[in-house]
Amino acid sequence: QVQLVESGGGLVQAGGSLRLSCAAPGSLFSRSAMAWYRQAPGKQRELVATITIGGNTNYADSVKGRFTISRDNAKNTVYLQMNSLKPEDTAVYYCNAKIFAANYWGQGTQVTVSS
Repeated sequence: QVQLVESGGGLVQAGGSLRLSCAAPGSLFSRSAMAWYRQAPGKQRELVATITIGGNTNYADSVKGRFTISRDNAKNTVYLQMNSLKPEDTAVYYCNAKIFAANYWGQGTQVTVSS
């Protein structure tokens, strides 16, 4: 059972910052594109940001300029730095590892942004 372990969620006021972390097994991380998704209550899960093995990144329009995805290959960890948070960023955030046709997910971490 592949396990992705997320941390860093919490409650923050609008305009504040949080950094999410996701640790993965080394054998998986080194061969995987990584991503962060989120799911707000009553809504479908949506893609937030992706990063390839080589470090190329892509972002949802709603978070461009505010969020930064990065990966530390020595620590087998992917990060999501979230700045200028808005109430609409409130959601459960999920880490994803994609290798070929397989997807692996973390358990999710709650991010709540108060107005």
